[in-house]
Amino acid sequence: MANDSGDLKSGLSTIFKLSWILVGIAALIVAGIFYSRAQENRDIEEKAAAAKRAQARQIVEDFGGSHFEILNFYAAPGAIHRGDEAAICYGVSNAKSVSLEPKATEDVWPSLNRCVEAAPKKTTTYTLTAVDSAGHKKSATLTLTVE
Repeated sequence: MANDSGDLKSGLSTIFKLSWILVGIAALIVAGIFYSRAQENRDIEEKAAAAKRAQARQIVEDFGGSHFEILNFYAAPGAIHRGDEAAICYGVSNAKSVSLEPKATEDVWPSLNRCVEAAPKKTTTYTLTAVDSAGHKKSATLTLTVE
């Protein structure tokens, strides 16, 4: 009987040791799965960040990038009735100052996209002049027709 007890203890000890080995192997497998998923998530995040940077570069380039230029200058609508108002819209990139002649009802300043109201009494040609920090000037004109 004493021998049976020793065999039982020895068998339980072996099972106990093997179960710890199996738990260790299972833990390593689970850790490997978590690591691979974390690495995959990092790769996905890096690709998303690179795509976002590329999109941001494209947006900056679409708005003139580092170039000094008048991006747009238009009136909406292009023709009005006497007493009505129209929006004169402009966009400039890398300009230090902007002026509009004849003056609208609101002040103008460098902006990628801005509109000011105008209510001329007769057909009027407006000139937008932009100046960069080096003193270079660019101008654009538009005619707002009054019917």
